[in-house]
Amino acid sequence: MSQKIEFHFKKPEDSPGYLLGQLTLLWQRKQKRILDPLDLTHTQFALLCAIAWLSRENDQVTQIDIAHQSNADRMMVSKVLRTLEEKKFITRQEHPTDTRAKIIKLTPDGEIVLQKAIISVETADLEFFQQLGIELTTFNATMAALIEQNAKDL
Repeated sequence: MSQKIEFHFKKPEDSPGYLLGQLTLLWQRKQKRILDPLDLTHTQFALLCAIAWLSRENDQVTQIDIAHQSNADRMMVSKVLRTLEEKKFITRQEHPTDTRAKIIKLTPDGEIVLQKAIISVETADLEFFQQLGIELTTFNATMAALIEQNAKDL
């Protein structure tokens, strides 16, 4: 018989990482069900949201800006943006001063699909997290703090 494997936690449900992983898997399945009819993956949706948020303040949103906003790998962002361009949800244009950069903009079709997706996703999020009730604000603040703390390490 092999040696007994030692765990810090007495059972999986005591591990915040285990619980977060389980919750994330369930949440992702719900998101997929909502986004599939709109021909979007969750990553595509997240990048479209990043473009929309960033475009509110800046009319020259770049791929690097989108990667920073979404905490995503630059190469992955590039590939996903290429797919979104093929779907006619975004355009990529030459940057006026930086020859290496492209300016990313939502197309009218991209704006329409994104608005539909936002309504569906936000409704699903409120349903998914309804158990938290008035604690939702604290939960969100705690998650934001964890993201900020751990994003620096990566």
